Amino acid sequence: MPETRVVLVPDGLEGERVDAAVARMLGLSRSRTADLIGRGQVRVDGTTVAKSDRVLGGAMLEVELDDQEERTARVVPRTVEGVGIVHDDEDIVVVDKPVGVAAHPSVGWDGPDVLAHLAGAGFRISTSGVPERKGIVQRLDVGTSGLMVVAKSERAYTVLKRAFKSRTVDKTYHTLVQGHPDPFTGTVDAPIGRHPGADYKMAVVEGGRHSVTHYETLDAFVGTTLLEVTLETGRTHQIRVHMAAIKHPCAGDPTYGGDPVLAARLGLQRQWLHAVRLGFVHPTTGEPVAFTSPYPADLQHALDVVRAA
Repeated sequence: MPETRVVLVPDGLEGERVDAAVARMLGLSRSRTADLIGRGQVRVDGTTVAKSDRVLGGAMLEVELDDQEERTARVVPRTVEGVGIVHDDEDIVVVDKPVGVAAHPSVGWDGPDVLAHLAGAGFRISTSGVPERKGIVQRLDVGTSGLMVVAKSERAYTVLKRAFKSRTVDKTYHTLVQGHPDPFTGTVDAPIGRHPGADYKMAVVEGGRHSVTHYETLDAFVGTTLLEVTLETGRTHQIRVHMAAIKHPCAGDPTYGGDPVLAARLGLQRQWLHAVRLGFVHPTTGEPVAFTSPYPADLQHALDVVRAA
């Protein structure tokens, strides 16, 4: 009997062709994957696709197949270079995540992740949820660095999930964007959904999900501006999409209009975007806590270059 597998596309496969993504996530051959797609047995967000279509991180992938063994993600303890522990107590651990590291393991992603590091370092996560996402109350994209909190206890997990849902968590980012936004301080209130012409990215679209981004200029340079950004909502790629929508894409972000010449001059291999501050009410003590993260070396180098121009 045919069986339908439903999985979410991990951030690490963003931009991949559908046939390649399905093959990696389900352990199928490319030829069998192409056959399934050709027979209309592969859907992305409910829509049948062609094998050359691209996937977006977080998209829902449905594949009708029969006797293939299902692949599942699991936490494999390992030490991940560059992961910093900013705070640790009985209920939470605050992590400074480097670029290139996922928040948690997922099918199709064979790179490092935060939960693997915590397990390898001896941290015990005792919360509900599927094993490969235990304790995860927020996520940062693989290509975005900075602060994230992981719940260690069930109480912390419940309280923090509620706090993120009710938008009472202070999530502050810094981003270097191209050009000079006008006004220097403003709000982008524009719905975000799938890009109509490219499934592997998002865009401001009619009928998209409500999305609000606030920004403030910290410093202006020749051709670029350093912004502080706070979010009311947490949509996929929200900052990158909203900055592109106002014609000031994040430096180093070719997916959303970043200039590759500028990226090369600044030595950027990813978008200049960093989660610099995270604040919330501690789930056990009830006291407000706040944590900060310095810029990683690649972003600091780019900033030094624009300051010297």
